[in-house]
Amino acid sequence: MEKQFDQVDTIPLDINDEQTQETVLLGSEQKYRKIFEDSIDGLLLWDNGHRIVDVNTAGERMIGLPKRKLIGKRVYDSYSQLDGKKQEILRHIDQLLNNGQTTSTIIFEMEDGKNKFFEFSSKLDIVEGVNLTVFKDVTEKVVMQEQLRKSDTLNVIGELAAGIAHEIRNPMTALKGFIQLLEGSITKEHSMYYQVITTELQRIDSIINEFLILAKPQAIRFQEKDINQIMKETVDLLTAQAVLYNVQFVTKYDNGLPLVFCEPNQMKKVFINFIKNAIEVMPCGGNISITIKKMENQQIQIKIQDEGTGIPKEKIKKLGEPFYTTKDRGTGLGLMVSFRIIEEHKGTINIESEEGKGTIFYINLPIKS
Repeated sequence: MEKQFDQVDTIPLDINDEQTQETVLLGSEQKYRKIFEDSIDGLLLWDNGHRIVDVNTAGERMIGLPKRKLIGKRVYDSYSQLDGKKQEILRHIDQLLNNGQTTSTIIFEMEDGKNKFFEFSSKLDIVEGVNLTVFKDVTEKVVMQEQLRKSDTLNVIGELAAGIAHEIRNPMTALKGFIQLLEGSITKEHSMYYQVITTELQRIDSIINEFLILAKPQAIRFQEKDINQIMKETVDLLTAQAVLYNVQFVTKYDNGLPLVFCEPNQMKKVFINFIKNAIEVMPCGGNISITIKKMENQQIQIKIQDEGTGIPKEKIKKLGEPFYTTKDRGTGLGLMVSFRIIEEHKGTINIESEEGKGTIFYINLPIKS
């Protein structure tokens, strides 16, 4: 009887152990499923045939398609806004197979033309036959790093400019003085040489001035000004140069625009830089369209459009960097100074261009409330 009692007593214990294990396993599965679904990074499970097995909510949002449309697709299939990168993804998979885990950054061009940077980190056989890829949008991080790089470059240029400006200015002053003394004795056949020397000295002086703007903080006195009036004065100033290039201005200024809180001389410098660039990229002439209007987001937009040769896409993002220019005789400092001035005015500059058709610069400035 004792033996039978022992047997009867042990049976419910075994059943209870199995139920407990199942409960624990079910709880663990639910816990890990919740972690998987609630992760702020995109999580992608895919098999050795490169087909998607599962994807979390963040991954659906980043890819732009629901899970039901993704499962069964290959990770490099062209099925969403994040497509067209098959070779880069296959390269990522090859590195994963060789190393067991790998990390890559892939750039995707979105429908609005802007680039987004995604970082992919993958691990091979997270469970048997299934691989894990964690991906996230690192666009803000990349942009910030680029801004820091430009800022560091700007600081270096500032220190360099402060050091060399004095050394260049002294011999420049002497050269300009002696050239002016020689003006009366220049013969007709040598007058062209005199003009070339004078023009080049002025160009050097202009470059030094741009260096100095970068080198030291400027005393900025912001005022409420009519942006239309500033632009009209700029256009009047550049009309003579435009005539030489057979360029016409087509202007459209909205009436009754609110005043903009700005430093008028600096704004004029920005407009001069952009309009001069537009004139110089149209050696055979054409139209420069200038439009100023109020936007819905409490901003004033200045649009400057030329009919030049345009700028390749890969070069647009480099505009505003020191010494980067699309002109044979340019330094890139004019655009760099312009970007800095607009940044100090809490504004933005956006560029659109199509090769063979021209370039549009959009300058957006906040309206003082």
